[in-house]
Amino acid sequence: MEVERVFIGAGCNRVVNNVSWGASGLVSFGAQNAVAIFCPKTAQILTTLPGHKASVNCTLWLPNSKFAFKAKQLEQHFLLSGDAEGVIILWEYSLVDAKWRYVLQVPQAHKKGVTCITAIMVSQQEAVFASASSDGTVNVWEVVFPSTRGGDCKLSCSDSLFVGQKPMVALSLAELPGNSKQLVLAMGGLDNKIHLYCGERDGKFLRACELKAHTDWIRSLDLSLPVYANGETSLLLVSSSQDKGIRIWKMTLQDSSASNKKQQTSLASYIKGPVLVAGSSSYQISMESLLIGHEDWVYSVEWQPPSTSSVEGIECFQPQSILSASMDKTMLIWQPEKTTGIWMNVVTVGELSHSALGFYGGHWSPNADSILAHGYGGSFHLWKNVGIEYDDWKPQKVPSGHFAAVSDIAWARCGEYMMSVSHDQTTRVFAPWLNNTSVENEESWHEIARPQVHGHDINCVTVIKGKGNHRFVGGADEKVARVFESPLSFLKTLSHVTSDNSSFSADIQADVQILGANMSALGLSQKPIYVQAASTPTDRSNTEGFDTLETVPEAVPVVLTEPPIEEQLAWHTLWPESHKLYGHGNELFSLCCDHDGKLVASSCKAQSAPVAEIWLWQVGSWKSVGRLQSHSLTVTQMEFSHDNQYLLAVSRDRHFSVFQINHKGTDEINYQLVAKQEAHKRIIWSCSWNPFGHEFATGSRDKTVKIWAVETETSVKLLLTLPPFKSSVTALSWLGIDSHSNRGLLAVGMENGLIELWNLNSRGGDGHLSVQNASPAVKFDPFLCHVSTVQRLSWRNPQKSEDSETVQLASCGADHCVRIFSVTIT
Repeated sequence: MEVERVFIGAGCNRVVNNVSWGASGLVSFGAQNAVAIFCPKTAQILTTLPGHKASVNCTLWLPNSKFAFKAKQLEQHFLLSGDAEGVIILWEYSLVDAKWRYVLQVPQAHKKGVTCITAIMVSQQEAVFASASSDGTVNVWEVVFPSTRGGDCKLSCSDSLFVGQKPMVALSLAELPGNSKQLVLAMGGLDNKIHLYCGERDGKFLRACELKAHTDWIRSLDLSLPVYANGETSLLLVSSSQDKGIRIWKMTLQDSSASNKKQQTSLASYIKGPVLVAGSSSYQISMESLLIGHEDWVYSVEWQPPSTSSVEGIECFQPQSILSASMDKTMLIWQPEKTTGIWMNVVTVGELSHSALGFYGGHWSPNADSILAHGYGGSFHLWKNVGIEYDDWKPQKVPSGHFAAVSDIAWARCGEYMMSVSHDQTTRVFAPWLNNTSVENEESWHEIARPQVHGHDINCVTVIKGKGNHRFVGGADEKVARVFESPLSFLKTLSHVTSDNSSFSADIQADVQILGANMSALGLSQKPIYVQAASTPTDRSNTEGFDTLETVPEAVPVVLTEPPIEEQLAWHTLWPESHKLYGHGNELFSLCCDHDGKLVASSCKAQSAPVAEIWLWQVGSWKSVGRLQSHSLTVTQMEFSHDNQYLLAVSRDRHFSVFQINHKGTDEINYQLVAKQEAHKRIIWSCSWNPFGHEFATGSRDKTVKIWAVETETSVKLLLTLPPFKSSVTALSWLGIDSHSNRGLLAVGMENGLIELWNLNSRGGDGHLSVQNASPAVKFDPFLCHVSTVQRLSWRNPQKSEDSETVQLASCGADHCVRIFSVTIT
């Protein structure tokens, strides 16, 4: 049985220094405890690297885009990642076969979280990197890479500096011009000063001087390559701060013979700073420029990566261009004016939505034709310069996903798309988009809508099966469940996405009178925008003309013809809320819908039997038609059997219940408790029915999975218990492969993030499963799996169609990821 990765959706951790663009062309970022790698060309996340036990704060490619000019012949690239517990891991990436390898964990971890990592490539085989931490230390390491793939890296600690109670959050390293053995290390942080240290590669670093000018925390530092101009050799340092300003500092190599010459006064030399002495050379520091343009904290500044030089003897030169990213939702490119040399803002890109809270960092691509920002909502924003004669920066597709734990997923009734909900308070829709531009006409998955942007963490979702428009019910940390209905703009987008228009007959579209939905300024409900009203835009801005909290810009629902970018998703793809289901006394915890689309069951967090009732709602009228009492604590998951005869519920009280459901007439429903049994020693997290019969599986914190069968209308029998797993079982999903032999495949997800598939066959004549018939089919490779708890597993179609070899499995986890796997059954 073969398992392949089809799609990963994940958001970026909300920290500064989290993203790095490598000379390999790939971008790395932290997604909870995983290091995620994405390819900007395809806008797909390629893999996640498991290894950290805490949230990833920093990633850094060796070489990154700054040293791309030194990486032309490299076959292996390396990546550093640092987490919130102070651990730093080195990874190896082989360009030939795109394989990743865990190389080593840096010894002597920091005592607290890593805040920043910086590095320089001294040669193709050698690098020096420094890491800063909240524990007030900065460590400098020298690393020698192996000449062959899979060889050992030699790592040695050059120095460990204690910088005091106010930790450093920004670092930059460079070789000093005219004195190749000496390195300069610039650091800045909570004391508003820039500290410069000098030292040799393998020796101690000594404090050289400090630069005072900023009036708030230093957030970012970047040293350029040596600049040779007007007969001077100098190094440029750019710094940015929470005081909203950016400063450029010049470190000019002092000519020892010409020191007695009379200094000519120029505009640049009027602010003389300290002199930096390193070995036999000294450097005069002066403040070159102050760049004012941002209206909020400037979180990152970065020199444009060096370009290859045409001058003999110099392999590359440093372009005079700086990228800055700020909490004011903009990224600016700064360049000196040709005639006066005054630094000006030449390009502004940014985000004009209410939904984002600004940028945490900005990065250049290795060839400097693209710039990438990552934002408060875990989102990426990429612009590419598509202009030929003049600059023209256009937004590009990027991967997207949740930026908090993903609590539940549900497939559309025909599997056209997958919906996920998360503690980041959003509901998102992912779908395969047929890529007509590529030769193979392959499909790639993208986020195509964000139906709900809420004010509470969302815990559960269920898609309504049956006919009619697309609907789903979502439950959040509130006492009401909310019903949403697809707007016309989504239906039309979906017919673009899926090549066949069979499921969206024109008559559904004809009945839908709602084009989209608007966010309500201070409430939690999303209000519909009607088709007739959309043609005459209403002026909702208040007449006084000043902006108040209650003016929210109108959404503009459009039919998407290509995968949308963050601005469109966050604002213009909402679904209108059609009903609220009131009844529960606590926050909602789980939801499920029957297979005909007639009933929805819901449960909430509970500490007592009356609160732990399961409510049944009739789809359409949305009346409460039943309250099932059985459990005494939270019901963690529910599922209807595939003939809708039974409803199975599992609970925190370690019992499962099976209810028989009978539809009497149109409005009346009869239900009775068939069986209730203590099934496990610890909380039962999940359950799943066999699509071909009345067997079901339960999975628990006691690390076991048990298979049961509903025998008669009053009893349930234990058929088998799978061998104990290594971790708590948190998610189950049963796939029916062959109805004649009752053959199935059970997906098991665990608390450690790993997923396994088990074959379940019934060889006996009675068609029941027994212990001999359960065998492990495949364990997913950890590089494919989640790095934290698997919250939910779901097969795209619960019954495998006979003509296809492959089936798709979706999963979501506490590591912020939504994943889709393709399983080939032989």
